[in-house]
Amino acid sequence: MFANTNESMKKEEATAVVNMIGAGTVITGDIYSKGDIRVDGMLKGSVITEGKVVIGREGVIEGDVECSTADISGTIKAKITVSQLLSLKTSAKLNGDIITNKLSIEPGAEFTGSCSMGAVIKDIKRAEKQEKTA
Repeated sequence: MFANTNESMKKEEATAVVNMIGAGTVITGDIYSKGDIRVDGMLKGSVITEGKVVIGREGVIEGDVECSTADISGTIKAKITVSQLLSLKTSAKLNGDIITNKLSIEPGAEFTGSCSMGAVIKDIKRAEKQEKTA
């Protein structure tokens, strides 16, 4: 009985983890995580997470991003796929394509690329499920 409670607590703690790439840090490679990710440095690679991605004002990602929600204040140079809400803050610079369910762009944010939103993301999820079951 107690073992099950401890195991469920460990699972909750693992998803509540926030991974940080600090200012002045440069990482080359892909990141896979179940928790949230904050980038204040530079990442040259892709990010795939079930959690939230936050890019600080000085943060840069040069690679594809897949996440549930995202708050962008820095720079992304690639495609971003967000299953829920993508928020581009005033200082955000996004050069690439967006696929999201909901989009919020503050005045001053820069976006160059194409955007697919709403039902499109649901169709993608449905197609992925069909591929997994086939």
